Amino acid sequence: MATVILSSFKVASFPEGGGHFWVYMQYMQSLRRAGCDVYWMEQFHPSGDEAFDDRAVNAFRRRARAFGLEGKLLLYVRGPDGDQREWLGVSATDAEATLRRADLLLNFHYAIHPSLLALPRRTALVDIDPGLLQYWIGTRLLEVPPHDVYLTTGETVGTPGTPFPDCGVQWIHFHPLVCLDLWPPKYDLACDTFTTVSGWSANTWIPMRENGAEVLKENTKRVSFLEFADLPRHTSQPLELALDLADSDAEERRLLEDHGWGIRYSREIAGTPQTYQQYIQGSRGEFSCARPSCLWFQNAWVSDRTACYLASGKPVVVQHTGQSSFLPNGEGMFRFKTMGEAADALERIDADYARHCRAAREIAEAYFDASRSTARILDAALA
Repeated sequence: MATVILSSFKVASFPEGGGHFWVYMQYMQSLRRAGCDVYWMEQFHPSGDEAFDDRAVNAFRRRARAFGLEGKLLLYVRGPDGDQREWLGVSATDAEATLRRADLLLNFHYAIHPSLLALPRRTALVDIDPGLLQYWIGTRLLEVPPHDVYLTTGETVGTPGTPFPDCGVQWIHFHPLVCLDLWPPKYDLACDTFTTVSGWSANTWIPMRENGAEVLKENTKRVSFLEFADLPRHTSQPLELALDLADSDAEERRLLEDHGWGIRYSREIAGTPQTYQQYIQGSRGEFSCARPSCLWFQNAWVSDRTACYLASGKPVVVQHTGQSSFLPNGEGMFRFKTMGEAADALERIDADYARHCRAAREIAEAYFDASRSTARILDAALA
């Protein structure tokens, strides 16, 4: 039985992120189903509010315990020099002993300190930001320490003609994954609203060159959704966005509501793993836009959230992010480029809803089954 340490990113310090928790828990549970002894390791980022931090850590531990991870957490706070760290709830001796006996460190924390990578037998970087990660590395906006293996959910990463670098490494591709048994189909003809759960204005700007000059371009879902603000006026289907909104976003919330969108706070209706799942499985389907970088880089990206909708038997209408060799378009999943294509997809789903629900689950089983992706990850990383 292989011992695997999964190094996640900013889950414990983001207690209102029920969907963010699920991203990594899918991998944890799939690895356990593959027979691995799995530990969750994470650098906790203190907020400066000690009471909030205590609540956040305790909430994370309760959630992990509910998924059977008692005694499998390696949380730490990084010291000022980077190489030193304070382990939370476990001794440094025990934590480092676990790292040393690990067969694999599966790393989603791109800026992990190299000293942690030196302890396990093998290390694998997992890219779930295809195109963007390679751009960060290529422009030296991010320094990623060397790993033994490089894995990516990006279908076009490292392929000819891709408009971003391969960073001089060989990328091994796998599909985004969902544990099908944890996300069973929930067919319900009474579900009436297409939804999604999303960030909004994360203040993310990317320096890019246009016409020989460097410009800063906003890379947020805010930009993407505002381009389709008028969509509710082009379809009979109710649309709702569960967004991570701040007080400063009040004007844009009103704009969307005036155009016919239902708007909710993501932290209130999808802030725990359970409510996030309930929200998805109580939806008619998903409508969602992608971050602008997915369109700039044409990375054929599809989100882990969309895989959860599909597994739940919920048809999806998602933004086209580049040509794909496997992503379907037209039954269960629709990939739109224009307002007209998005509206047409919503109406086509409504016209034969039961068929598109069945197709959605079939897509998840065919392409996003965690057992197959995990087998590929382990074969590549432990070879």
